[in-house]
Amino acid sequence: MSTIQTAVTRLLGTRTPIVLAPMAGASGGALASQVSLAGGFGFLAPAFLVYNGLENFRKEFDVARVALNRPSGPLPIGAGFLGWKLDESHNEHAALLDLALENGVQAVWLSFGDDLGRWIDRVRAHDRTSGKTPPTRIFVQVNALDEALRAAQTWKVDVLVAQGIESGGHGSASAPPVLNLVPQLLGALPPSTPGNPPILAAGGLSSGAHLAAFLALGAAGAVVGTRFLVAAESLYSDAQKRAVLAARPGAAVRSYVFDELRGTTGWPAGVDGRALAMPAVATVEAGGDLAQVKAEVAAGAARGDPGSVLAWAGTGVGQLDRLQPAKDIVQELHDSAVAHLRESVALIADDA
Repeated sequence: MSTIQTAVTRLLGTRTPIVLAPMAGASGGALASQVSLAGGFGFLAPAFLVYNGLENFRKEFDVARVALNRPSGPLPIGAGFLGWKLDESHNEHAALLDLALENGVQAVWLSFGDDLGRWIDRVRAHDRTSGKTPPTRIFVQVNALDEALRAAQTWKVDVLVAQGIESGGHGSASAPPVLNLVPQLLGALPPSTPGNPPILAAGGLSSGAHLAAFLALGAAGAVVGTRFLVAAESLYSDAQKRAVLAARPGAAVRSYVFDELRGTTGWPAGVDGRALAMPAVATVEAGGDLAQVKAEVAAGAARGDPGSVLAWAGTGVGQLDRLQPAKDIVQELHDSAVAHLRESVALIADDA
């Protein structure tokens, strides 16, 4: 079986540079573990609405341990956290990060915070105290060059995740397309320079062709989210999975209203979300009463109305046509990327 070797696969010990995004409400212990078992690398994440639900998060690690057959010791998965939730003054959320570290996760992914350096220091302090070797790998998600330079040069992170505007879920409303962001970061932080972290592309990537394209650009792999929403192991509800599969190209849109409708506000300035378009969002954006629309959405969801289903998803929707086990998704993406890379090599002809 062929492998794809990059700086990220060497860092994590995987056979393919496919990384599952830590999607709250979708990426649990079952999904993360199956992606890792298939040769990629899986991240899990605490659900936003129960972000301080320590026992719920603990159960996801228990699920992962059973799937990975690791009753004790380190786990070949990662955990993702929102910096701004960790920053909140009551700080109960920090216990979730500590739980992940106690479980020996291989990597921690941090995003959307004004003080990420504080949490990076906490991870590294845990490693020093526990004597963990190799240390916990630190991934930081960025939407702009200045963020990448700070993460690479000040915090010395292990991996940069370049998130473009196409991503599902939350991101910077001013982020450039991933096809522009990745080359910009690679130009400023060339992989050939010792000490520069590898860069993963993220945003609307749902096929092996996408992975091959970004490897050709110089990225060390791709983060895949939307494609795994319809994995058998995804925590998405059946209604959400049906909505994602039924969505046409262009159906995923960005708006601040999604969070207002479900009561998950408080994100840093400039961060909005991409989800499947809902009539309720258009109504609120046109000046409709938010409280009334929220009540209507809740009632519609209780009735099973498809138009009341909130499903975070990226621009890769419209290319998904079936539910699959996560292992099959990883294998399909990997095989397709290998095929495209081999075809690309055939384009080059040496002069006689």
